[in-house]
Amino acid sequence: MNSKDLQQSEYDQFRLFLEQQCGIVLGENKQYLVKSRLAPLMKRFNVESLSQLVNKTLGLHERQLRAAVVDAMTTNETLWFRDQYPFELLKTKLFPEFKGLNRPLKIWSAASSSGQEPYSIAMSVAEFQTSSPGVLRMGAQIVATDISNTMLDMCKHAEYDALALARGLSAERRKKFFKDSGNGMAQVIDPIKKQVNFRHLNLLDSYALLGKFDIIFCRNVLIYFAPEVKAKIIAKFSQALNPKGYLLLGASESMSGLSNDFDMVRCNPGIIYQKK
Repeated sequence: MNSKDLQQSEYDQFRLFLEQQCGIVLGENKQYLVKSRLAPLMKRFNVESLSQLVNKTLGLHERQLRAAVVDAMTTNETLWFRDQYPFELLKTKLFPEFKGLNRPLKIWSAASSSGQEPYSIAMSVAEFQTSSPGVLRMGAQIVATDISNTMLDMCKHAEYDALALARGLSAERRKKFFKDSGNGMAQVIDPIKKQVNFRHLNLLDSYALLGKFDIIFCRNVLIYFAPEVKAKIIAKFSQALNPKGYLLLGASESMSGLSNDFDMVRCNPGIIYQKK
């Protein structure tokens, strides 16, 4: 057996472990994904095979290894201004609805990955304030959470290579919102960085300590969860939203059959959900 192969029973145990730890449901035939994500950890934790790595992960005393494995399996690549329309909707529909708010607008990016989504939201706030001065008088506070500590460290540093910068970022925005930091890298400028507060959170845990929000982004995340887990997460989002607050899901995600707490608002393009 190849050192990077897993027996079916080991794969099935690992799938169960991942679902219990963070709610993510791996399909029956995703061994290739486990191999590609976990193979780099073999050298780091000095194990000779993926089978050994998985079996150690399933043991109760390997906290550091468990954290690294969850980290590796939950890390997703993402884009700046992904799908474009949610960020246009912020500026054309949502931000204007909060005109006259006598506190900062509260926004939550619920799976910040490598930081592109919350920083795209912060850039959208800056662009809106330039085009519509005085509407969001108190500005916005953005909270961004993720389960991966590796990703959160990267987010806080806010430095990206040429490949990451090429994914969805216009030359105009690159020039306006980034400063070169050498070796082909660029860093988000401080006024944008300071708008975002990054925090560690597992979406299966309580959201109570985060406070209440006017807008929640949870895009392209729920697809990884089983239906009953999705329903629980959406119920918690409802509790975390202020009355008439908005929830934005991914383009291919639907709330159908999962919650009665929201009205579906059809936009052109896209669909968003408003708390009843």
